[in-house]
Amino acid sequence: MSYKLIVGLGNPGPQYCLNRHNLGFIALDALVSYYDLSNFSVKKNVAVCEATIDQHKLILLKPLSFMNLSGPAVASVVNFYKIPLDHVYVIHDDLDLDFLRLKVKQGGGNGGHNGLKSLDQHISSNYWRIRYGIGHPGHKDQVNGHVLGNFTKAEQEDLAEHLSDFCEAFPKILHHQMDAFTSQVNNN
Repeated sequence: MSYKLIVGLGNPGPQYCLNRHNLGFIALDALVSYYDLSNFSVKKNVAVCEATIDQHKLILLKPLSFMNLSGPAVASVVNFYKIPLDHVYVIHDDLDLDFLRLKVKQGGGNGGHNGLKSLDQHISSNYWRIRYGIGHPGHKDQVNGHVLGNFTKAEQEDLAEHLSDFCEAFPKILHHQMDAFTSQVNNN
C-alpha cells in the first residue's frame, strides 16, 4: 500500500503562524490534534508526520522553505516515496473563495498562488487541491496585507470550529468522496 501525501502550504516561523496564508499549516496541525497523531519531526527542509487515518498510510508534510519555494521540498518527498500525483493532496488558502468555503479539485491553474506555482514547476499540476477560502479584501491593493495578515480573533474562533468539521470529514478525501467531503464541511 503506497502513501498518500497531505501537504499544507504556509511560511515557516512563529511570526507567520496565524497568517491567512498559513491556512495549510493550520489545517495539518488540526488533523494532528484531532486524530491524536505524533507531532511533526523536522527533516532537512520539511516537517513530517507519518500516520494512518481510516486505514490509509499518510505523510503529512509542511515545506519549511517559504511559500514560493515549496515545490522542491514536495518534489523530494513525492520522488523518494514514489507517490503518484493522484495521491497528493495540497491544502492551501484561496483568496477567491469566501472565508471558510472549501472546494476540492484535481489539477488546474494556480490562480496566482505562489506556492502552487512552485509545485506546478516541480511536480506538474495534476495533484489534488483542497482550496480553503480566506475571502478577498475587496481591492487588489489590499491583497498582500490581507493574505499575510493574521486572522482576527473572531475569525480564529470560526476557523477552529470549522476545522473540527474539516477533520471529521477528512477520511472522505482519502476515499475520493470529494463531493461528500465538501458538502459535509460547507454545510455545517
